[in-house]
Amino acid sequence: MRVALAQINTSTGAIDENCKRIDRYLKHASVRGAELVVFPELAIVGYPPKDLLDQDGFVRRSRQALDRLAADHPKEKFIVGFVDTGGKEGKGRANAAAYVEGGKIQFIHRKVLLPNYDVFDEVRYFDAGRNVDVVKIGDRKIGITICEDIWNDESILGRKLYGRNPAEELKQMGAELIINISASPYHDGKEQVRRKLVDGLIEDLRLPILLVNLVGGNDELLFDGGSFAADARGKIFCRAKVFEEDLVFMDLDLMQGEFRDWPEEEQEWMSRALVMGLRDYARKCGFQKVVVGLSGGIDSSLVALLAVEALGPKNVMGVSMPSRFTSPMSREDAESLAKKLGIEFLTLPIDPIAQSYEEALSDAFSGKKRDVTEENIQARVRGNLLMALSNKFGSLVLSTGNKSELAVGYCTQYGDMAGGLAVISDLPKEKVYKMARHLNRKWNAIAERVFTRPPSAELRPNQKDEDSLPPYSVLDPILRLYVEEMAGVEEIMGAGFDRATVQRVIDLVDRNEFKRRQAAPGLRLSAKAFGVGRRMPIARGSA
Repeated sequence: MRVALAQINTSTGAIDENCKRIDRYLKHASVRGAELVVFPELAIVGYPPKDLLDQDGFVRRSRQALDRLAADHPKEKFIVGFVDTGGKEGKGRANAAAYVEGGKIQFIHRKVLLPNYDVFDEVRYFDAGRNVDVVKIGDRKIGITICEDIWNDESILGRKLYGRNPAEELKQMGAELIINISASPYHDGKEQVRRKLVDGLIEDLRLPILLVNLVGGNDELLFDGGSFAADARGKIFCRAKVFEEDLVFMDLDLMQGEFRDWPEEEQEWMSRALVMGLRDYARKCGFQKVVVGLSGGIDSSLVALLAVEALGPKNVMGVSMPSRFTSPMSREDAESLAKKLGIEFLTLPIDPIAQSYEEALSDAFSGKKRDVTEENIQARVRGNLLMALSNKFGSLVLSTGNKSELAVGYCTQYGDMAGGLAVISDLPKEKVYKMARHLNRKWNAIAERVFTRPPSAELRPNQKDEDSLPPYSVLDPILRLYVEEMAGVEEIMGAGFDRATVQRVIDLVDRNEFKRRQAAPGLRLSAKAFGVGRRMPIARGSA
């Protein structure tokens, strides 16, 4: 049997657009002799559809779209994810996979295991499937599963989350092959986790497994694709690209197939993820151009590089907004970066505007010393200028704050936090430098001194980040332990950090939850990013 894995990039809620994409891939696969084409989870509606599922008619349109696809392809056999209607009890809908043959839906599998942790809340929207069964496709008995249906491995999740194992049940029913359609979000190292999961499953079942995964960015979530097929010994014999749409073919009789190269460097994985996420966020939200405030520092330089990679230099505007505290070096480095990248560049001095703010507030501030208030005024002037450019030209403002700054609140509401997308908000400062080094090998656009001089917000004379924060070599590991691994004070101290520093960092993280709640959405790179997968109260007492 010749099978094609159709790794497509869907748009959430865009049922007609998604179906046109599915139609296109079906025709292409048919021309190349595919006897079965497999699409990702919820391919017809996009993943995750969230509260769109509560809109009248959305579920009905999903099923109608599936019926039309089936009727339009009477000669093709395919498996595709959609939203199915349910019974009279519960939510009345299911995350489902349909097998289509002869222009009709021949079989439907409803997802049995519904994830309800981290970025997932499928229990909120779907009823769990109760039964599994094998379906005869050609001369093979195949078990169809959906993403989490195979994610019940204690060694992967830390504990068994479910009392059932659909893949094992399908094996007992005579399945000769397991097909899994997925919308499995990316985070750093996720491809290794998936491989470990499938290796363990194959060791238990001794069956081949085909996994087709969604690709693309949908809001904060990034899907890396990387669809693959493994034989009953665990050997990967077919593999799709990562962070790109792809259509790969295999021969199940010979257990041979097309095999794409994957990146080897961690920085390449993560930079490709951000480029894809930025490109898709802009496209799916209707933006062609972006604007970036260029300070001459490493964060904004990296965001500019990512923007050019994602959208091309003609669609990126860089804006320098110097004040009297901005060093000549920073001005030069911002302009040089823009020139080497070939992007449009504007210089908008902020001193006259900031001074007018201070004059307007002079009576109210009479007798008060200059402090962080005046620093924040500068940041907010810059935010206003960027948003004005966005309004006038219809461009998306990219905020440039990193995860370290966002974690401890070293950022200004309505200032440097202004924007429609926080591109590197899940990238700690030390990883910002690593990724910038990686991309700069190609572009050679960031001056060496940007990497080596102490980072500074340049909101007062001789300001350095370390005036207010621990060194990033100390801060970032503490943040990783507290935010991503949910470690407590004693556990973090056990990693070699003193109590005072640990407590100070934790207090900063907790105190600045309100800022993060008002931040632009960011692109998820880690297993625990700020945003949809981390739900902390703003008003909280200390433990």
